[in-house]
Amino acid sequence: MYEILIAAILTIITAATPLVYATIGEMITEKSGVLNLGVEGMILVGAVCGFGAVHFTGSATLAVLVGCGAGAVLSLIFAVLVLGFQATQVATGLALTIFGVGMSALLGQDLVGIAYDGLPKVAIPLLSSLPLIGPLLFNHDVMVYGSFILVFAVAWLLKHSRAGLILRAVGDSHDAAHAIGYPVIRIRYLAILFGGGMAGLAGAYLSLAYSPLWIENMSAGRGWIALALVVFATWRPWRVLIGAYLFGGLTILQLHAQALGVGVPSQVMSMLPYIATIVVLVLISRDINKIKLNSPACIGKPFHPTS
Repeated sequence: MYEILIAAILTIITAATPLVYATIGEMITEKSGVLNLGVEGMILVGAVCGFGAVHFTGSATLAVLVGCGAGAVLSLIFAVLVLGFQATQVATGLALTIFGVGMSALLGQDLVGIAYDGLPKVAIPLLSSLPLIGPLLFNHDVMVYGSFILVFAVAWLLKHSRAGLILRAVGDSHDAAHAIGYPVIRIRYLAILFGGGMAGLAGAYLSLAYSPLWIENMSAGRGWIALALVVFATWRPWRVLIGAYLFGGLTILQLHAQALGVGVPSQVMSMLPYIATIVVLVLISRDINKIKLNSPACIGKPFHPTS
């Protein structure tokens, strides 16, 4: 029973990690006042590029960097369209997802069926040998540790740094931020690139650690779940962590339920994370005042500098 519990919790951690990266990235993008619905496409491109890099070079470090860079490059296309050409953010984000799905399938057509050993585990000396919490908390790959560091760093950035204050100011009132001299467009470019890079890291983790191989559409809707998690977390980093592990747990629950022979059709169990997403959004949307209080006031609104 002890071994089963450990295995289940470890699987939940691996399932939640890509959601943490993708959601934190989108949260920063939205904090700047930009809504990018292309997270799913960026995750897939990051996944295929990361897996291709590790297949052809054998370097896991390079693969992670390539995955991050691929997501950032795709987000740059989005940034140019919505910031440079004032394209509609919603339509452009949806187009980015469609483009990413097709592009990843094209790039990965020769990689299907190839396996990878997975990212190496990094056991923290002494701590990893502790009973129960040792294998749970201190024997993971670098990207799992990185997800916790990312949440802590973003939480500190938004609450205690000047850069975080400027980012929030741009998202809450871009006209006022521009009036006092802040480069709104440049800040939004950087926020979008960060969001794309994090989505690329989420994809790289999927193909290098969670399921160390490449298959088409392997993100399985995680980009849309990440978008929902931003709202669920009310744009707060620590709540992102809680939400990601909640949804990661639901993803793994259906796998363990099937393994235990629970008398529920596998298709119904596979729907659990997405049903939970809909339920959470419905419940949250009932409190419109809370959403307005926490969401960036200028999200989705184009910025037209007056000078």
